[in-house]
Amino acid sequence: MVPIHTGAAKASPYVLERPDTAGRSRVFRDGRALGEVSFPRRPRFYDRMTEDGVPYWKIATLHGRDVLATTVLQSCVRYVSRAKTCQFCAIGQSLAAGRTVERKTPAQLAEVARAAVELDGVRHMVMTTGTPPGKDRGAAILAESVAAVKAAVDLPVQVQCEPPDDDAWFRRLKEAGADGLGMHLEAVTEPVRARIMPGKAQVPVSRYLEAFAAAVPVFGRGQVSTYILAGLGDGVDDILALCRQLVAIGVYPFVVPFVPISGTPLAGHPGPDAAFMHAVLDPLAAMLAGAGLAADAVKAGCARCGACSALSTYERRRAGRPDAIERAAPLPAEVLP
Repeated sequence: MVPIHTGAAKASPYVLERPDTAGRSRVFRDGRALGEVSFPRRPRFYDRMTEDGVPYWKIATLHGRDVLATTVLQSCVRYVSRAKTCQFCAIGQSLAAGRTVERKTPAQLAEVARAAVELDGVRHMVMTTGTPPGKDRGAAILAESVAAVKAAVDLPVQVQCEPPDDDAWFRRLKEAGADGLGMHLEAVTEPVRARIMPGKAQVPVSRYLEAFAAAVPVFGRGQVSTYILAGLGDGVDDILALCRQLVAIGVYPFVVPFVPISGTPLAGHPGPDAAFMHAVLDPLAAMLAGAGLAADAVKAGCARCGACSALSTYERRRAGRPDAIERAAPLPAEVLP
Protein backbone atom coordinates (compact mmCIF):
# COMPACT_ATOMS: atom_id res chain seq x y z
CA MET A 1 0.00 0.00 0.00
CA VAL A 2 2.69 2.47 -1.02
CA PRO A 3 1.28 5.79 -2.28
CA ILE A 4 2.66 6.58 -5.71
CA HIS A 5 0.15 9.03 -7.23
CA THR A 6 0.14 11.74 -4.53
CA GLY A 7 1.96 14.97 -3.84
CA ALA A 8 3.63 13.44 -0.82
CA ALA A 9 4.94 10.60 -2.95
CA LYS A 10 6.52 13.04 -5.38
CA ALA A 11 8.36 14.68 -2.49
CA SER A 12 9.52 11.36 -1.04
CA PRO A 13 13.28 10.85 -0.63
CA TYR A 14 12.85 7.23 -1.74
CA VAL A 15 13.22 6.17 -5.37
CA LEU A 16 12.25 2.83 -6.88
CA GLU A 17 14.18 1.78 -9.97
CA ARG A 18 12.40 0.32 -12.97
CA PRO A 19 11.84 -3.43 -12.44
CA ASP A 20 13.79 -5.95 -14.48
CA THR A 21 12.12 -8.62 -16.60
CA ALA A 22 11.60 -10.82 -13.53
CA GLY A 23 9.83 -8.03 -11.65
CA ARG A 24 12.71 -7.34 -9.25
CA SER A 25 13.67 -3.81 -8.25
CA ARG A 26 15.63 -1.87 -5.63
CA VAL A 27 14.72 1.00 -3.32
CA PHE A 28 17.17 3.91 -3.12
CA ARG A 29 17.57 6.91 -0.84
CA ASP A 30 20.11 9.61 -1.65
CA GLY A 31 21.67 7.31 -4.22
CA ARG A 32 22.17 4.43 -1.76
CA ALA A 33 20.38 1.10 -2.28
CA LEU A 34 18.39 0.13 0.82
CA GLY A 35 16.87 -3.16 -0.24
CA GLU A 36 15.11 -5.22 -2.88
CA VAL A 37 11.44 -5.48 -3.70
CA SER A 38 9.52 -7.51 -6.24
CA PHE A 39 6.44 -6.68 -8.25
CA PRO A 40 3.66 -9.20 -8.82
CA ARG A 41 3.20 -10.22 -12.43
CA ARG A 42 0.05 -9.12 -14.21
CA PRO A 43 -2.58 -11.73 -13.33
CA ARG A 44 -3.58 -13.96 -16.21
CA PHE A 45 -7.26 -13.62 -15.36
CA TYR A 46 -7.04 -9.90 -16.26
CA ASP A 47 -6.90 -10.88 -19.92
CA ARG A 48 -10.37 -12.43 -19.87
CA MET A 49 -13.86 -10.98 -20.24
CA THR A 50 -17.14 -12.10 -18.72
CA GLU A 51 -19.80 -13.73 -20.84
CA ASP A 52 -21.56 -10.35 -20.99
CA GLY A 53 -18.44 -8.55 -22.23
CA VAL A 54 -16.94 -6.95 -19.09
CA PRO A 55 -13.16 -7.24 -18.53
CA TYR A 56 -12.43 -9.34 -15.48
CA TRP A 57 -10.27 -6.57 -13.95
CA LYS A 58 -13.36 -4.36 -13.77
CA ILE A 59 -15.05 -6.99 -11.61
CA ALA A 60 -12.25 -7.86 -9.18
CA THR A 61 -8.52 -7.23 -8.84
CA LEU A 62 -5.49 -8.87 -7.33
CA HIS A 63 -4.37 -7.42 -3.99
CA GLY A 64 -0.98 -8.45 -2.69
CA ARG A 65 0.10 -11.76 -4.19
CA ASP A 66 -2.87 -14.04 -3.62
CA VAL A 67 -5.92 -11.99 -2.62
CA LEU A 68 -8.88 -11.31 -4.90
CA ALA A 69 -10.70 -8.10 -3.98
CA THR A 70 -13.92 -6.52 -5.19
CA THR A 71 -16.32 -3.74 -4.30
CA VAL A 72 -19.65 -5.36 -5.08
CA LEU A 73 -21.54 -2.05 -5.11
CA GLN A 74 -19.37 0.84 -6.31
CA SER A 75 -21.69 3.52 -4.94
CA CYS A 76 -22.64 4.64 -1.45
CA VAL A 77 -25.36 6.66 0.25
CA ARG A 78 -22.58 8.39 2.18
CA TYR A 79 -20.94 9.58 -1.05
CA VAL A 80 -23.82 11.66 -2.37
CA SER A 81 -22.58 14.90 -0.79
CA ARG A 82 -19.43 16.19 0.87
CA ALA A 83 -21.56 16.81 3.97
CA LYS A 84 -21.89 13.03 4.41
CA THR A 85 -18.99 11.38 2.61
CA CYS A 86 -15.95 9.93 4.29
CA GLN A 87 -13.23 12.43 3.42
CA PHE A 88 -10.70 9.72 2.59
CA CYS A 89 -13.03 7.82 0.26
CA ALA A 90 -12.63 7.59 -3.51
CA ILE A 91 -15.34 5.03 -4.26
CA GLY A 92 -16.80 7.20 -7.00
CA GLN A 93 -13.56 8.13 -8.72
CA SER A 94 -12.73 4.79 -10.33
CA LEU A 95 -16.35 4.41 -11.39
CA ALA A 96 -16.38 7.85 -13.03
CA ALA A 97 -13.11 6.99 -14.80
CA GLY A 98 -14.58 3.81 -16.27
CA ARG A 99 -12.20 1.49 -14.41
CA THR A 100 -14.99 -0.57 -12.88
CA VAL A 101 -18.74 -1.19 -13.00
CA GLU A 102 -21.20 -0.02 -10.39
CA ARG A 103 -22.85 -3.34 -9.60
CA LYS A 104 -21.01 -6.63 -9.92
CA THR A 105 -23.53 -9.44 -10.29
CA PRO A 106 -23.23 -12.71 -8.37
CA ALA A 107 -22.67 -14.54 -11.66
CA GLN A 108 -19.84 -12.21 -12.67
CA LEU A 109 -18.15 -12.54 -9.29
CA ALA A 110 -18.36 -16.32 -9.38
CA GLU A 111 -16.94 -16.43 -12.91
CA VAL A 112 -13.99 -14.18 -12.07
CA ALA A 113 -13.25 -15.87 -8.72
CA ARG A 114 -13.09 -19.28 -10.33
CA ALA A 115 -10.69 -18.03 -13.00
CA ALA A 116 -8.50 -16.21 -10.45
CA VAL A 117 -8.08 -19.43 -8.47
CA GLU A 118 -7.43 -21.61 -11.51
CA LEU A 119 -5.13 -19.24 -13.42
CA ASP A 120 -3.32 -17.29 -10.68
CA GLY A 121 -3.53 -19.32 -7.50
CA VAL A 122 -5.65 -16.84 -5.54
CA ARG A 123 -6.07 -18.14 -2.00
CA HIS A 124 -8.72 -15.90 -0.44
CA MET A 125 -11.11 -13.10 -1.32
CA VAL A 126 -12.19 -9.75 0.12
CA MET A 127 -15.70 -8.66 -0.77
CA THR A 128 -16.64 -5.15 0.32
CA THR A 129 -19.42 -2.78 -0.68
CA GLY A 130 -20.53 0.80 -0.64
CA THR A 131 -23.44 1.31 1.72
CA PRO A 132 -26.81 1.16 -0.08
CA PRO A 133 -30.08 2.59 1.26
CA GLY A 134 -31.74 0.26 3.73
CA LYS A 135 -31.19 -1.11 7.20
CA ASP A 136 -29.10 -4.11 6.14
CA ARG A 137 -26.29 -1.70 5.02
CA GLY A 138 -25.14 -3.98 2.24
CA ALA A 139 -25.40 -7.34 3.99
CA ALA A 140 -28.08 -8.58 1.58
CA ILE A 141 -25.95 -7.82 -1.49
CA LEU A 142 -22.95 -9.50 0.11
CA ALA A 143 -24.95 -12.60 1.08
CA GLU A 144 -26.10 -13.31 -2.48
CA SER A 145 -22.63 -12.55 -3.84
CA VAL A 146 -20.70 -14.81 -1.48
CA ALA A 147 -23.22 -17.62 -2.02
CA ALA A 148 -22.58 -17.48 -5.77
CA VAL A 149 -18.79 -17.51 -5.36
CA LYS A 150 -18.89 -20.42 -2.93
CA ALA A 151 -21.07 -22.41 -5.32
CA ALA A 152 -18.46 -21.92 -8.05
CA VAL A 153 -15.14 -22.35 -6.25
CA ASP A 154 -13.68 -23.39 -2.89
CA LEU A 155 -12.29 -20.04 -1.76
CA PRO A 156 -12.29 -18.44 1.73
CA VAL A 157 -14.16 -15.11 1.62
CA GLN A 158 -14.35 -12.16 3.99
CA VAL A 159 -17.32 -9.82 3.56
CA GLN A 160 -17.19 -6.19 4.69
CA CYS A 161 -20.01 -3.77 5.48
CA GLU A 162 -21.27 -1.35 8.11
CA PRO A 163 -23.10 -2.96 11.05
CA PRO A 164 -26.63 -3.87 9.89
CA ASP A 165 -29.50 -2.88 12.13
CA ASP A 166 -30.49 -6.51 12.62
CA ASP A 167 -27.82 -8.83 14.06
CA ALA A 168 -29.56 -11.76 12.36
CA TRP A 169 -27.67 -10.76 9.22
CA PHE A 170 -24.48 -12.16 10.72
CA ARG A 171 -25.94 -15.68 10.76
CA ARG A 172 -27.33 -15.19 7.25
CA LEU A 173 -23.92 -14.14 5.93
CA LYS A 174 -22.28 -17.12 7.58
CA GLU A 175 -24.87 -19.50 6.16
CA ALA A 176 -24.36 -17.94 2.71
CA GLY A 177 -20.71 -18.99 2.91
CA ALA A 178 -18.80 -16.05 4.40
CA ASP A 179 -15.75 -17.17 6.37
CA GLY A 180 -15.10 -13.81 8.00
CA LEU A 181 -16.59 -10.38 8.53
CA GLY A 182 -15.09 -6.91 8.51
CA MET A 183 -16.91 -3.90 10.00
CA HIS A 184 -14.58 -0.94 9.68
CA LEU A 185 -14.41 1.83 12.25
CA GLU A 186 -11.63 3.77 10.48
CA ALA A 187 -11.47 6.31 13.35
CA VAL A 188 -12.05 5.42 17.00
CA THR A 189 -13.15 8.61 18.80
CA GLU A 190 -16.48 10.24 18.09
CA PRO A 191 -15.11 13.78 17.49
CA VAL A 192 -12.66 12.51 14.86
CA ARG A 193 -15.32 10.31 13.28
CA ALA A 194 -17.76 13.21 13.07
CA ARG A 195 -15.16 15.40 11.42
CA ILE A 196 -13.65 12.86 9.01
CA MET A 197 -16.73 10.81 8.12
CA PRO A 198 -19.88 12.69 9.15
CA GLY A 199 -22.29 10.27 7.47
CA LYS A 200 -20.78 7.05 8.72
CA ALA A 201 -20.35 8.55 12.20
CA GLN A 202 -24.13 8.44 12.55
CA VAL A 203 -23.53 4.80 13.46
CA PRO A 204 -21.73 5.30 16.80
CA VAL A 205 -18.81 3.31 18.14
CA SER A 206 -21.15 1.82 20.74
CA ARG A 207 -23.22 0.20 17.97
CA TYR A 208 -20.06 -1.23 16.41
CA LEU A 209 -19.10 -2.78 19.73
CA GLU A 210 -22.57 -4.32 20.07
CA ALA A 211 -22.34 -5.69 16.53
CA PHE A 212 -18.87 -7.11 17.14
CA ALA A 213 -20.09 -8.88 20.28
CA ALA A 214 -22.93 -10.43 18.27
CA ALA A 215 -20.80 -11.37 15.25
CA VAL A 216 -17.85 -13.08 16.99
CA PRO A 217 -19.90 -16.07 18.27
CA VAL A 218 -21.11 -16.60 14.69
CA PHE A 219 -17.78 -16.37 12.83
CA GLY A 220 -15.37 -17.25 15.62
CA ARG A 221 -12.65 -15.38 17.51
CA GLY A 222 -10.26 -13.62 15.16
CA GLN A 223 -12.53 -14.06 12.13
CA VAL A 224 -14.22 -10.69 12.72
CA SER A 225 -12.03 -7.66 12.13
CA THR A 226 -12.10 -3.90 11.88
CA TYR A 227 -9.93 -1.51 9.88
CA ILE A 228 -8.49 1.44 11.84
CA LEU A 229 -6.70 4.28 10.06
CA ALA A 230 -3.92 5.73 12.21
CA GLY A 231 -3.12 9.36 11.54
CA LEU A 232 -6.59 10.87 11.18
CA GLY A 233 -6.50 12.58 14.57
CA ASP A 234 -6.94 9.81 17.12
CA GLY A 235 -4.08 9.61 19.62
CA VAL A 236 -2.01 6.54 20.36
CA ASP A 237 -3.80 6.03 23.68
CA ASP A 238 -7.21 6.40 22.00
CA ILE A 239 -6.42 3.72 19.45
CA LEU A 240 -4.92 1.30 21.99
CA ALA A 241 -7.81 1.78 24.43
CA LEU A 242 -10.38 0.75 21.85
CA CYS A 243 -8.15 -2.06 20.61
CA ARG A 244 -8.18 -3.51 24.13
CA GLN A 245 -11.97 -3.61 24.03
CA LEU A 246 -11.98 -5.18 20.58
CA VAL A 247 -9.39 -7.83 21.44
CA ALA A 248 -11.34 -8.73 24.59
CA ILE A 249 -14.39 -9.38 22.41
CA GLY A 250 -12.36 -11.48 20.00
CA VAL A 251 -12.11 -8.94 17.18
CA TYR A 252 -8.87 -8.46 15.23
CA PRO A 253 -8.13 -4.69 15.05
CA PHE A 254 -6.22 -4.17 11.81
CA VAL A 255 -4.45 -0.85 12.35
CA VAL A 256 -2.93 0.71 9.24
CA PRO A 257 -1.24 4.04 8.51
CA PHE A 258 -3.50 6.50 6.71
CA VAL A 259 -2.57 6.80 3.03
CA PRO A 260 -4.01 9.85 1.23
CA ILE A 261 -5.77 9.39 -2.10
CA SER A 262 -5.56 12.07 -4.77
CA GLY A 263 -8.85 13.80 -5.53
CA THR A 264 -10.27 13.39 -2.01
CA PRO A 265 -10.59 16.12 0.66
CA LEU A 266 -7.74 14.46 2.57
CA ALA A 267 -5.40 14.27 -0.42
CA GLY A 268 -2.93 16.59 1.31
CA HIS A 269 -3.33 15.15 4.80
CA PRO A 270 -0.02 13.75 6.07
CA GLY A 271 0.27 10.15 7.10
CA PRO A 272 1.53 9.17 10.55
CA ASP A 273 5.27 8.94 11.09
CA ALA A 274 7.13 5.75 11.95
CA ALA A 275 7.33 6.59 15.66
CA PHE A 276 3.54 6.92 15.89
CA MET A 277 2.97 3.59 14.16
CA HIS A 278 5.56 1.84 16.35
CA ALA A 279 3.87 3.24 19.47
CA VAL A 280 0.62 1.62 18.33
CA LEU A 281 1.70 -1.60 16.65
CA ASP A 282 4.20 -2.86 19.22
CA PRO A 283 1.77 -2.94 22.18
CA LEU A 284 -1.07 -4.04 19.90
CA ALA A 285 0.96 -7.07 18.81
CA ALA A 286 1.44 -7.92 22.49
CA MET A 287 -2.32 -7.61 23.07
CA LEU A 288 -3.07 -9.94 20.19
CA ALA A 289 -0.54 -12.51 21.36
CA GLY A 290 -1.98 -12.42 24.87
CA ALA A 291 -5.47 -13.05 23.51
CA GLY A 292 -4.41 -15.81 21.14
CA LEU A 293 -5.28 -13.80 18.04
CA ALA A 294 -2.99 -13.70 15.01
CA ALA A 295 -3.04 -12.65 11.38
CA ASP A 296 -1.83 -16.11 10.37
CA ALA A 297 -5.02 -17.62 11.84
CA VAL A 298 -7.41 -15.37 9.92
CA LYS A 299 -9.12 -17.33 7.15
CA ALA A 300 -9.66 -14.46 4.70
CA GLY A 301 -9.53 -10.70 4.40
CA CYS A 302 -7.41 -7.68 5.14
CA ALA A 303 -5.75 -8.97 8.29
CA ARG A 304 -4.65 -12.18 6.57
CA CYS A 305 -3.31 -10.23 3.57
CA GLY A 306 -1.48 -7.73 5.78
CA ALA A 307 -0.12 -5.63 2.90
CA CYS A 308 -1.51 -2.33 4.25
CA SER A 309 0.21 -2.56 7.64
CA ALA A 310 3.32 -3.83 9.41
CA LEU A 311 1.18 -5.30 12.22
CA SER A 312 1.72 -8.93 11.23
CA THR A 313 5.49 -8.31 11.12
CA TYR A 314 5.33 -7.08 14.72
CA GLU A 315 3.40 -10.25 15.59
CA ARG A 316 6.07 -12.45 14.03
CA ARG A 317 8.87 -10.64 15.82
CA ARG A 318 7.13 -11.08 19.17
CA ALA A 319 6.73 -14.75 18.38
CA GLY A 320 10.47 -15.02 17.77
CA ARG A 321 10.09 -15.07 13.98
CA PRO A 322 12.02 -12.04 12.73
CA ASP A 323 11.59 -13.07 9.11
CA ALA A 324 9.86 -10.30 7.22
CA ILE A 325 6.68 -10.95 5.30
CA GLU A 326 6.98 -10.59 1.55
CA ARG A 327 5.30 -7.39 0.47
CA ALA A 328 3.82 -6.85 -2.95
CA ALA A 329 3.96 -3.52 -4.74
CA PRO A 330 0.65 -1.80 -5.55
CA LEU A 331 -1.01 -2.42 -8.87
CA PRO A 332 -1.16 0.37 -11.43
CA ALA A 333 -4.00 2.79 -10.70
CA GLU A 334 -5.61 2.10 -14.05
CA VAL A 335 -6.57 -1.42 -13.03
CA LEU A 336 -7.80 -0.77 -9.50
CA PRO A 337 -11.61 -0.96 -9.20
